Amino acid sequence: MVNDINDATCIATSIQQHNRPYRWKRWLKHSLYFKSAQHFFNAQQNQQLAQAIAQAESGHRGEIQIIIEGSLPSHLALRMDTRQRAEQLFAQYRVWDTEYNSGMLIYLNLCERRVEVVADRGIHQAVEGDYWHGLCQGMLPYFKQGQFSEGLGWAVAQLGQLLQDFDRDMPDIQGNELDNMPRLM
Repeated sequence: MVNDINDATCIATSIQQHNRPYRWKRWLKHSLYFKSAQHFFNAQQNQQLAQAIAQAESGHRGEIQIIIEGSLPSHLALRMDTRQRAEQLFAQYRVWDTEYNSGMLIYLNLCERRVEVVADRGIHQAVEGDYWHGLCQGMLPYFKQGQFSEGLGWAVAQLGQLLQDFDRDMPDIQGNELDNMPRLM
């Protein structure tokens, strides 16, 4: 599912969003059940993802940010779904604030087993309509096997190839604008 928001940002989700009646159940699950993302990713996996991002970002102006969240904070779980949370984090961590509007966020919520990709308008204009959905779908087989780091690494490599094809002749004057280290919440 791909949603355009004000022609500025593209949100891609792995599956359809739940209807509102499930919010209390979601809130309970997020509030009482799930662990932090730090239980699922060790320092070596974080470093490997950071290196994959650095490699994928080399030679062009695109910026990739990964945020992995174990569960939504309880005060947000009732009123926010994963897509809305991805949008909030895209703004909060200023992924949109790159020189060429080429920031991308991969947001993984482990509790709900959902992945969201948020892309700024500079890069969204360069892809075909179903690219983001395909990227999300491509990560799911890894995630179903519990290989979260490998799935994210695969997605980063795909984004790196996309950016190489898109931005090949445009040097990266600004350098690295976003931290490459995945954020674990």
